[in-house]
Amino acid sequence: MRTRFRIPFLLIVAFLLAFGVSAWASSAGVGPFGWDRTIDANSRRMTVEGRDIFRFDTFGSEAFWGDTLGLHETIKTVVSPAVALELGLKVDVEALPGSIRNALESGTLDLDDPANTVALLQNNAVVGLQGVFEGGDLTSVGITCALCHSTVNNSFAPGIGSRLDGWANRDLNVGAVIASVPNLQPVVDLLRNAPSLSTLTEEQLRQVLLTWGPGRFDAQVLHDGKAINPETGESAPTLIPPAFGLAGVNLHTFTGFGSVPYWNAFVAVTEMQGQGTFFDPRLNDPEKYPIDAATGRWNIRSNPDLVSSKLAALHFYQLAIPAPKPPPGSFDRAAAARGAVLFNGDAGCASCHVPPLYTEPGYAIHTPEEMGIDSFQADRSPTEGYRTTPLGGLWTHMDGGFYHDGRFATLPDVVEHYDQHFDLGLTPEQINDLVEFLKSL
Repeated sequence: MRTRFRIPFLLIVAFLLAFGVSAWASSAGVGPFGWDRTIDANSRRMTVEGRDIFRFDTFGSEAFWGDTLGLHETIKTVVSPAVALELGLKVDVEALPGSIRNALESGTLDLDDPANTVALLQNNAVVGLQGVFEGGDLTSVGITCALCHSTVNNSFAPGIGSRLDGWANRDLNVGAVIASVPNLQPVVDLLRNAPSLSTLTEEQLRQVLLTWGPGRFDAQVLHDGKAINPETGESAPTLIPPAFGLAGVNLHTFTGFGSVPYWNAFVAVTEMQGQGTFFDPRLNDPEKYPIDAATGRWNIRSNPDLVSSKLAALHFYQLAIPAPKPPPGSFDRAAAARGAVLFNGDAGCASCHVPPLYTEPGYAIHTPEEMGIDSFQADRSPTEGYRTTPLGGLWTHMDGGFYHDGRFATLPDVVEHYDQHFDLGLTPEQINDLVEFLKSL
């Protein structure tokens, strides 16, 4: 009798437990197919949020670029649309209201009037710049990730078109933009923490900035104060890198300073001068990074923190940006096929640029000696080496040259360097085939 009732009782208990777990799983989105839907919804949300952050979030940098340096004053008085385009700034045609677009098409918009640049800012049409307005007056301006790492497709006119997020803006003259601000003294004061720059003047800094040229930026000078490469006697900016094709890539930037989210925090807080949290005790080195050691910029804790909560979505969006495929007819397919055999075989390129990522899984850092080049830029990095650069989308950033500083003007120059350094014995035809393969990636 007792046994007869025990079995149904246990079945009821099991049913209730199962029902409870199922109900909880359903409400939590982890039931059958529910977790997949949760992941899909999160993916869409992160992409949308990350795109918005990449394009429009200043991280509070207007407090520095506008309120302190006065960049908005330069824009209001000097930077007409014509000047903006000459500086390499880009205009998002899809953000333009019909009136401005019609005026551009008809040629009636005064491209020499800075007021029209202000109007573009009011419509969020200047890629990478966000204006702050009070009653229609431009009172400050901040910068976003898109300033350096987006361009446009020139579909409307040169410098005006649809956004191309992740593409390096090799037209942007960052140095000239910074040099144009009315108050550079705060930057001078920061740089004077480096013993070699203790007597730096505002005019001297402007002259150095104006030597950078289009598509170049020195992300290290505010940390080590090495504005001049002692081996060349010239300023030391590096080429603006693309921010696409980063999925599966461990280290970011030419010297592998850190991961993608590391670099996002580093740039947002220490370069863009946003308000956030950044920590790297490697920079607390008085000899290597005298500015950071003297000012505590290796451990920044802003309140409020306008960066940290955005790093996840920003990272997610960047990883979603693929390396763009080359346009049809931009390379010789037969030569590229032969180059692929060489790349993966006798030339040995694939030993470092491992397909299909075309970088190295893991710690992709090599010494300057391995690369056959000088160590100046590597020595400025905690890794003291150079990263194996991903090769996808090379065709999008051929302006300015190759390697971190553009020392090789063309792809044949790069291949010939490795041919000599590794004594490969490539024929001119094989060099051409390798170049066509690189153009095809």
